[in-house]
Amino acid sequence: QVPLVESGGGSVQAGGSLRLSCAASGRTLSTYAMGWFRQAPEKEREVVTAISRSGAFKYYADFVKGRFTISRDNAQNTVELQMNSLKPEDTAVYYCAARNPRSYYDYGRVVGDYEYWGQGTQVTVSS
Repeated sequence: QVPLVESGGGSVQAGGSLRLSCAASGRTLSTYAMGWFRQAPEKEREVVTAISRSGAFKYYADFVKGRFTISRDNAQNTVELQMNSLKPEDTAVYYCAARNPRSYYDYGRVVGDYEYWGQGTQVTVSS
């Protein structure tokens, strides 16, 4: 098991920023490929962004390109999601997820690619 804990969610006005963090106690996140997903009410969980174990390879969903940035902080054993220019449609519960990577450049793009999940953190963007 990889106990993932998200933090940093909250409420913000449109155009604002939030920074989410994903931590794991007792596990080294740098050995996993990581992803951030989100789920809005009555919608399916969808990928937001993902990063390889090395941090060299990243994926962004089209709807966040240029606004969100994923990064790894190995010293802090966290994975961060910087969210800028937030829109009301970004409102959702955000989840971090960990994947046992198949290679140094591997990451997952769908829910089924990930073995471990956090409990989620709410992000609410008001207009």
